[in-house]
This record gives sequence, C-alpha cells and structure tokens, in this order.
Amino acid sequence: MRKSFALKETRSMASMWRGCLIAACSVVLSVAAPFAAAQEFKIGVVNPDRLLRESTPARAALQKLEGEFSKRQKEMEDMGTRLKATAERFEKDAPVMTENDRARRQRELAELDREFQRKRRELSEDLNQRRNEEMQGLVERSNRIIRQIAEQEKYDLIVQEAVYFNPRIDITERVLRALNTAR
Repeated sequence: MRKSFALKETRSMASMWRGCLIAACSVVLSVAAPFAAAQEFKIGVVNPDRLLRESTPARAALQKLEGEFSKRQKEMEDMGTRLKATAERFEKDAPVMTENDRARRQRELAELDREFQRKRRELSEDLNQRRNEEMQGLVERSNRIIRQIAEQEKYDLIVQEAVYFNPRIDITERVLRALNTAR
C-alpha cells in the first residue's frame, strides 16, 4: 500500500514538474517571439543573365568585341567563299582533269580547308577569351554594386538564382540602374 502511494506521489510530482516546465517554456517563447519577429531576415534576388544582357556596360563590351573582331570575321567569310568556289570549280573540272592534276588540286583544296579550319578555330578561341575577359570585368563591377546595395539597405542575403521568388525581393532593376550610371 505504501509503495503504491509513494509511486503515485512520484508520478504526481513528475507531472507537476512537467507542467511547470511547459508553462516556463511557454512564457519564454511568448516573450521571445516578438523579439524574433523584430529580427526579420532580409533577402534579395538578382538575375545575373539580365545584368549581362541589358546593362549599358555589357552592351558596350559586346560592341567593342564586334569592332575588335569584325576584320578577322570578314576575312574568314571571304576565305570560306573562296574555299567554296574552289571546291565547286574542282568538282566541275575533275572529270576532264588528268589523274596528276586531280590529285594536286585535291591536295591544294585539302590544305586550303585545313588552313580555313585552323584560322576559324583560332578566331573562335580569341573571341571567347576576350569575351570572358570583358564579362569578368562586368561581373566584378556587378558584384561590387550588389555588395553596396546589400550593405546600404541592410540585406542579410542576396542570391543570384532561384526557382521561385516574390518579385518584391528582386533587386535586379536597382543593380541595373546603378551599373548604367556607374563609371
């Protein structure tokens, strides 16, 4: 009998402590909740593709590259036209050529084609390298501006890509304006 009374008393005591603990936690949470809500987390989203497409510095960089490489691109177009004309002339003349002439012209055509492919590859590599250099500079400028906006407007986090976001947290337009006016 005494054991059951002691066991009930222990259970009752544990239940009371549990209730007090729950009440204390509730009080702490109810007091802390407004402070946690006051510490709002501020997030912004930037669309880097749009910055590289629409900003004035990006457009200027592309125009600069076009000017820089237009002469070489024109030379490649001319060389391609000559190669095509030579190949067509060879196809037309091949039936009436001697075997030696046909072999010689075929070698010349193959050499011209190899030269064309090499120059085209070099142009492509040079253009890609210069484009990457220009875009790297633009990305660095964009990142500086994004950092400035984040510090001035007290953002906790700026992300560059998201599957979904509310348009009110999109700061791309502000970054574009700053990029377009910055020198």
